[in-house]
Amino acid sequence: ELPGFYYDSEKNRYFRLLPGHNNYNPLTKESIQYKAMECKRLRLLEEEEKQKKKTTRAGLNLSMLLQKRQLGLLSSTSYCRLVHELKVNCMQRRKIEIRSPDSSVAGTNNFKIIVADVACERIFTVNDVEHGGCKYGIINLSGLGKESLTVEMYDNLYFTNRKVLEKYLFSLTHFSKLCLMGIAETPGCASLLPASLFSSTNPGDRPGMLCSFKISTAWSCAWCLNPQADNCFSTGLTRRVLVTNVVTGHRQTFGTSSDVLAQQFATQTPVLYNGCRSGEIFSIDVRQRNRKGQSWKAIRLFHDSAVTSIRLLEAEHYLMAADMAGKIKLWDLRTAKCVKHYKGHHNEYAVLPLHVNEEEGLLTAVGQDCYTRIWSLQDAHLLRTIPSPHPSSKDAIPSVVFSSRLGGSRGVPGLLMAVKQDLYHFSYN
Repeated sequence: ELPGFYYDSEKNRYFRLLPGHNNYNPLTKESIQYKAMECKRLRLLEEEEKQKKKTTRAGLNLSMLLQKRQLGLLSSTSYCRLVHELKVNCMQRRKIEIRSPDSSVAGTNNFKIIVADVACERIFTVNDVEHGGCKYGIINLSGLGKESLTVEMYDNLYFTNRKVLEKYLFSLTHFSKLCLMGIAETPGCASLLPASLFSSTNPGDRPGMLCSFKISTAWSCAWCLNPQADNCFSTGLTRRVLVTNVVTGHRQTFGTSSDVLAQQFATQTPVLYNGCRSGEIFSIDVRQRNRKGQSWKAIRLFHDSAVTSIRLLEAEHYLMAADMAGKIKLWDLRTAKCVKHYKGHHNEYAVLPLHVNEEEGLLTAVGQDCYTRIWSLQDAHLLRTIPSPHPSSKDAIPSVVFSSRLGGSRGVPGLLMAVKQDLYHFSYN
């Protein structure tokens, strides 16, 4: 890069950036970069429509997999994993029709976040509202198995005045409860809501929120499913971690040296993993009492940039982490060493989630450049890069959900993508 110049790849030469009339410069490096990105996105969309797809690995095709499977050269686990790789590479995009009991509400607000419950039967949504703030909703995926591709969306209008920051990560803990983070004014609040708030039956009998705590400067949250620390709710704050028992109201505070941007509880043990702005990842055993200093940190890992998302794998021997430098690493918690790098992710300053699907052997992440990338968990091979259906912008970063059973145990496989006001289904071909 040369100060005051830009490089035109088509003409293979540099041009000076000159200001126009009244010191207005319509030609900036940002506009040139955006134009190049938009041309690339449109080209990739055109290639997808023409189905100009190549296999992600040399010689990988369905007939070869079947032959190796019949000869006993592939285990059932490896066979299923490679079949998912082939199917993911051939997924086709279709727009979903969103229906709602309130016809004036459906499809009128931009999606901020979508998250699936444990069984992928329903999708929890956060949408913008016109007068400011956000609203929460539930999408029923039972209609995905039909040719019409329709979903039912139910809004919860009790909390439309509450603002929800994009950096907050939401998680559906189980079928009956939601663990939510939100901020109203100053200070903020952490709320636990029953999923029945979004039910279309008996609207007059809907319960209120289960509990709500006023918390200032919150960055992340997590709900514990381990019976040894039942009913515990953690909040990552500025230079401290707050663990609250929602039944007794008892709180534990752990001081940290940096802001806690990502959290997740282990299920086999009552241990909380935290990712910090400093790049540090550490664990806390919530059964111990508060201690001064750093002696309560059991495991400590380090990234070179702020950690934005952490995901424990099922056996809980490995932890996946992403940072603001666009690096995704798989850590072995037993040796505290990085064992895999997943290259290609793009991030500069946003808090973006990771989606790990161990059963399918896939890792999915949406970058700040609005591209959705899918890797193989096994060898960190980049399988597919999906461009956004909308032009790239800060307020149009897609939110995705992937599962081989969207809509429940008999559901359909594929990827759900929410962008702006639209919901898309990338189905297996």
